[in-house]
Amino acid sequence: MSLKRVQRLMTKAGIRSIIQQKYRPYSSKCKVEERDNLLNRDFSTTTINEKWVADITYIHTLRDGWCYLASVLDLHSKKIVGYSFSRTMTTDLVIHALDNAYETQNPKEGLIIHTDLGSQYTSEEFSNIVLSRGMKQSFSQKGCPYDNACIESFHAILKKEEVHRVRYLDYNSAKMALFQYIEGWYNRKRIHSSIGYRTPQEVEYSIRHVA
Repeated sequence: MSLKRVQRLMTKAGIRSIIQQKYRPYSSKCKVEERDNLLNRDFSTTTINEKWVADITYIHTLRDGWCYLASVLDLHSKKIVGYSFSRTMTTDLVIHALDNAYETQNPKEGLIIHTDLGSQYTSEEFSNIVLSRGMKQSFSQKGCPYDNACIESFHAILKKEEVHRVRYLDYNSAKMALFQYIEGWYNRKRIHSSIGYRTPQEVEYSIRHVA
């Protein structure tokens, strides 16, 4: 059966494809300023709360369109230590994710927080929050996704195991599903070969309760 005939039959029956439109970010004409890359693709750690990586990904909903998830991952435990979900991709989104991580983990000064060069992360407001918490800000080089590969890997896993398997009705249903996946599954039940086939929560617990 030809594609055109399928389209005619679908139109006649009043049905349409449910495949969601791929998100296409708007291109920016603003020149991106290179900033210090303290991480420099050194993802090694000795304990938790030494190096965090952060990024934003896009989640589609039927009623509310595109929504945005900002995540913060600890490179040692692979745990999502902070996240925030919003209908808008603003600086507040990434600040709330960082605040969530900071309040949960209570890290010592000197922690490196690594991100891409997105306007939310390079904003003065976000940088001031980082400095006030005693953290060091690190940035990927322009056009180098490998610099932040670990958090991008988490978002790819999230899409494969959760997001692409369902269709969210609206923002609230997506928010609940993401909470259940991150807190109920990824952090506490999903084992990772890179941390000895343990869960992120097990790794963190073993460090915080070491004799």
